[in-house]
Amino acid sequence: MRIAVDAMGGDYGPRVIVQGAARAAADFGVEVFLVGQRDKIEAELKKLPANRDLISALKIVHAPEAIGMGEGLFTFYRKKRSSLQVCALLVKENQADALVSMGNTAAVVYISHKILGPLYGVDKPALALLVPTLQGSTLLIDVGASVNCRPHHLVQFALMGKIFMESVMGVFNPRVALMSIGEEEVKGNDITKEAFERLEKLPINFIGNVEGRDIYSGKAEVIVSDGFTGNVALKVSEGVVEMLLSLAKREVTKNFLAKIGLFLMKKHLKRIYRQIDYSEYGGAHLLGVKGTCVVGHGRSNAQAVRNAVRMAIEMAKNKVQEKIQAELLKMEGVIYGLKA
Repeated sequence: MRIAVDAMGGDYGPRVIVQGAARAAADFGVEVFLVGQRDKIEAELKKLPANRDLISALKIVHAPEAIGMGEGLFTFYRKKRSSLQVCALLVKENQADALVSMGNTAAVVYISHKILGPLYGVDKPALALLVPTLQGSTLLIDVGASVNCRPHHLVQFALMGKIFMESVMGVFNPRVALMSIGEEEVKGNDITKEAFERLEKLPINFIGNVEGRDIYSGKAEVIVSDGFTGNVALKVSEGVVEMLLSLAKREVTKNFLAKIGLFLMKKHLKRIYRQIDYSEYGGAHLLGVKGTCVVGHGRSNAQAVRNAVRMAIEMAKNKVQEKIQAELLKMEGVIYGLKA
């Protein structure tokens, strides 16, 4: 299997990306295309331990341009030889099985949608992220791909989320909920209210509205949101986790007994931390395009890059997009009957 990795993406650039890609190549036995500016990638490869098998699994694909984290739509269109664009072309031309990027999310979504094309029956792609809950995992969709949505887009997200949880996670008849400001049907804005009515008519296990506090409760296996709301909810969650960890560390260091307690609980705390650490999950699945694409956090470390590649491998092996397309075609009449 061959994975195209955007070596220029993320806040830390090629240094972290090359390290993470090397770990992935060694751990999973895949070929990795490091796409980006050759001189910068080669400089990082020289820092890796000398390993002939590892070096042979890492191939440089030169791309002279890079899209910065703060650049906008005009730049995406203008930079025809950006590392992201070359990654997407490798997937489109079947030279790579998946694309992984820690770069500008808007750029990844736009370029993947433009070059790979949308699945039939999908108007907007969605970033789907599996988050840990008290009951297992919940798929939060969308977390940032499509910020301006209409009701039928949320319907499509719900269907893609349902198919993902059934086909990939093995969850039979997953509970699907709609993110809103209250559990009551009358709560929310015009878009969520109309989406609620449409979701009720679908042949899915729709359980109604949930609030932000329910994301981690395990109340539903799929939670549907527009990309703006979903991204804000995700970033707030990350901030709370980081704050709690910092507060706990500060309090523990204040007295001797607390330090003893920390020592006794260290193994269990590490286990808990792994469950909430974003680097263990790697990134989000971009659903609704004709190709496998994983989008990671801009602040990803090497471990997160490694796990993003693992996610891409699993997604490609499971033929996630193909399964979504097949199921959407079966529901074509339902989808278009609710689209107007």
